[in-house]
Amino acid sequence: MKKVYLLSILLVAGLGLSQILPFIIPDYGELHHVIKIATMISLAFIMIHVGYEFEIRKEKLREYGYDYLIAFTSATLPWIFISLYFVFVLTPAGSRDGQTWVESILAARFSAPTSAGVLFSMLAAAGLAGTWMFKKTRILAIFDDLDTVILMIPLQMLVIGFKVQLLIIAVIMFIQIWLAWKYLDKLRMSVRWKNVLIYAVLIAGVAELVYFTSKIMDETVGVHIEVLLPAFVLGTMISKRHNRMKTSDGKEEDLLEHKSEKNVAFIVSAVFMMLVGLSMPVLEGVSNDYLKVLQIDRDLAGAYVKGSDAAGIVPEARQTFEWGIVFVHVLIVTLLSNIGKIVPAFVYRNEAPWRERLAVAIAMFPRGEVGAGVLIISMSYGIGGLIVTVAMLSLALNLLLTGLFILIVKALLRKSDQSKMAAVNR
Repeated sequence: MKKVYLLSILLVAGLGLSQILPFIIPDYGELHHVIKIATMISLAFIMIHVGYEFEIRKEKLREYGYDYLIAFTSATLPWIFISLYFVFVLTPAGSRDGQTWVESILAARFSAPTSAGVLFSMLAAAGLAGTWMFKKTRILAIFDDLDTVILMIPLQMLVIGFKVQLLIIAVIMFIQIWLAWKYLDKLRMSVRWKNVLIYAVLIAGVAELVYFTSKIMDETVGVHIEVLLPAFVLGTMISKRHNRMKTSDGKEEDLLEHKSEKNVAFIVSAVFMMLVGLSMPVLEGVSNDYLKVLQIDRDLAGAYVKGSDAAGIVPEARQTFEWGIVFVHVLIVTLLSNIGKIVPAFVYRNEAPWRERLAVAIAMFPRGEVGAGVLIISMSYGIGGLIVTVAMLSLALNLLLTGLFILIVKALLRKSDQSKMAAVNR
């Protein structure tokens, strides 16, 4: 568990620095962009490994459909709970209108996706990579992240209207899924860490190039290709047979089982955890000043509010909050978002006992880079105030609790193993 504690410390350290650096570094916008790129590269590295180790059985397509349904439900319930809370609790009755619903639904989507990168890094560090729980969580986390990325397209259309660029994103996503299915385990490419790092850099570079090119075409909408999906798809297509190596005793093992590869993978995970913390926006109500400090899609935000007063779009962003009340809202939102993730505990009855199913549900609690991305997109469209403040603090709280979630998961699996042994000995 030392690795879990180390990753937790790095995550907390990054989160702390994210709240300090914007106010002490004059050109923090440039550094923030570097952090964003580095986060994309490290996430791509992790997801290539995840895709490579992900076993897809084409003859079990129906099972994957069921898993997607569970992942969809686990992502949708928190989203519904938080959307309703934002509208009926955080929004005064006299201010509720169609725009309120649109903004609340978009911002609340932060609660839906499990942080695949954070989760896989933590579970691997805890030594749980070989368990049924890890394999099932891996499927569900990937599916609910994918579901969120796809659903962000119609949600953005609700805010800015129909844009061809958003439709292009959807087409690119489905092409990637088809490629993963068509060329599963067929690419003769190496998974040595140096090669994987090159793949990750290329994926992040292409994603950024597409984004900036799309901005030239239409400054109001950028084509965001999340690295999570293409990195995962590439991993699934890399041939495992091509990456076997002989050990000193003449046996064959997978290249990723080599000690040096494991060490580098952990270093990348450690760097990623720090970067996830550093990527968090300042935990305050969003105002035009904060948009300038954080450099969050400033050109997009500027285009969206062109000809208008930004403060007029988000007047509540400048209000003073009663932080004691805000903290209560944060606790309730965090509780609701995690209750919505409990769905896996009540299914898969034929596959695992209760404790292992509950472990899967709790393992789905961590939120991270994808949820933060949703909030950044929301902020870039001028959504701010108490809703975004509570959402950010809830996301930060879930990040801080990630280590605790993993400890609970490990304890549940240990008790499950003890129960199995006791049943065998009877």
